[in-house]
Amino acid sequence: MRKIIHCDADCFFAAIEMRDDPSLVHRPIAVGGSSDRRGVISTCNYEARRYGVHSAMPSSTAKRLCPDLLILPTRMDAYREASAKMREIFYEYTELVEPLSLDEAFLDVSDAKVHRGSATLIAQEIRQRIKDEIGITVSAGIAPNKFLAKIASDWNKPNGQFVIPPEQVPAFVAQLPVKKIYGVGKAMANKLAEMNIFTCSDIQKFSIFDLTQRYGQMGSRLYHLSRGIDDRQVTADRRRKSLSVENTFAQDLPTLHHCLREIPALSQQLAIRLRRVDDDYKVVKLFVKLKFSDFSITTIERSATAVSLMELQSLCEEAYGRKNSPVRLVGVGIRFIDLRENNSFFQLELFNSEKHFGQTERAILR
Repeated sequence: MRKIIHCDADCFFAAIEMRDDPSLVHRPIAVGGSSDRRGVISTCNYEARRYGVHSAMPSSTAKRLCPDLLILPTRMDAYREASAKMREIFYEYTELVEPLSLDEAFLDVSDAKVHRGSATLIAQEIRQRIKDEIGITVSAGIAPNKFLAKIASDWNKPNGQFVIPPEQVPAFVAQLPVKKIYGVGKAMANKLAEMNIFTCSDIQKFSIFDLTQRYGQMGSRLYHLSRGIDDRQVTADRRRKSLSVENTFAQDLPTLHHCLREIPALSQQLAIRLRRVDDDYKVVKLFVKLKFSDFSITTIERSATAVSLMELQSLCEEAYGRKNSPVRLVGVGIRFIDLRENNSFFQLELFNSEKHFGQTERAILR
């Protein structure tokens, strides 16, 4: 039985804007294109949603619904940075991470050892860490498969989580509206309504033969998902850029000496995790992260080609010197160059460059 977590940041772009400018917190805001240039809303906060504003809505329509709406331009660099930090947190719990977009991902924690393998506790810890370290909230769904985990993550939004235990799957899916099945839009929902199909329990009255005869491949999807059956695996096909381990302490570490005493154990954990990483990654930097008692964070890094205890201790000293105050979290990590991506880039550049060669050069290449 798999344990799948779906993490979904709450109004992600807008959340980053409110984090960086707290004066926006209680105002209706959106991120997107200007209303006088036929722009479109990318996302909006919950204050704006009370007026009926939603993503993919024309900005001009959003302004009519909410005249006080503040539409901010996108800042993709800030969103990508927050997204990368979220993924690094995910990777500390499992290697099986499947990002769906900047603000959401599936995690397969079936083999996780932390919290004795409790997906519920892992999701709670991930959400708390993202709130503490990145400054935004994330909702999570926990279930035996991807379909149900994604539905569950939306159940207690914002800043909540919902668990669907395996034994509760039949009862849970039976009452789900058909529109919760991905691929069922307005047109499909209307077709199903013509057959008095409004919930998954209604779909369950039909055989897979009946459904595929009527709806083709979609009929097979309706049959399986209406029963909570989804065998898709979490596909970890995205490449990581760094690897880290960290520890949050029940009591703050009062001095640099106490921080340095934690580095050897963290260094050893990092080295062990590095052994499980593919050979087509090359280490280019080491870093140390400290979170102080006031929750401020500092990270310091330097060039390196391997995990070095001496270098990590030196980085820890330098990082601690920035504040000289008690520390509640110590983390160590490495940054990679993905050799597989670099080789692909090089081959693509070489291939594309042939377009600029003259006839003689092309003849030589042939």
